[in-house]
Amino acid sequence: MNNINFETSQAFIKTITITSFILLSACANKTPIVDTKGIDIAAYERDLSECQHYANQVNTGEAAAKQGAVGAVTGAVLGAIIGNRTTVGQGAGVGAVSGSVRGGQKAEHKKEHVIRNCLKGRGYRVLG
Repeated sequence: MNNINFETSQAFIKTITITSFILLSACANKTPIVDTKGIDIAAYERDLSECQHYANQVNTGEAAAKQGAVGAVTGAVLGAIIGNRTTVGQGAGVGAVSGSVRGGQKAEHKKEHVIRNCLKGRGYRVLG
């Protein structure tokens, strides 16, 4: 019976993780607010596209996987401390999902930072 619960938990965790990645990837091309007074919009669009290309070099999946692994180990240890084999698996699952989401969020934040810095470096006044 415990194997069924563990396998069900694993499938649930995988589903949540995949959903989290999809939701995070939707955030990948956030456009910062730029003061467009006196700028050539066509040139800005080209610059923005190039800056977004640079930002896409940040590997969101890798960051999420690393944080997910750390979360899984931490969750398993906590589960072992407070319970039994079932809580170890559940703790690992919860840790993996929360770590993956946290890692993905950090990577997305880094992408936004890359876009802002790139535009500022090209002379744009980035407002937010």
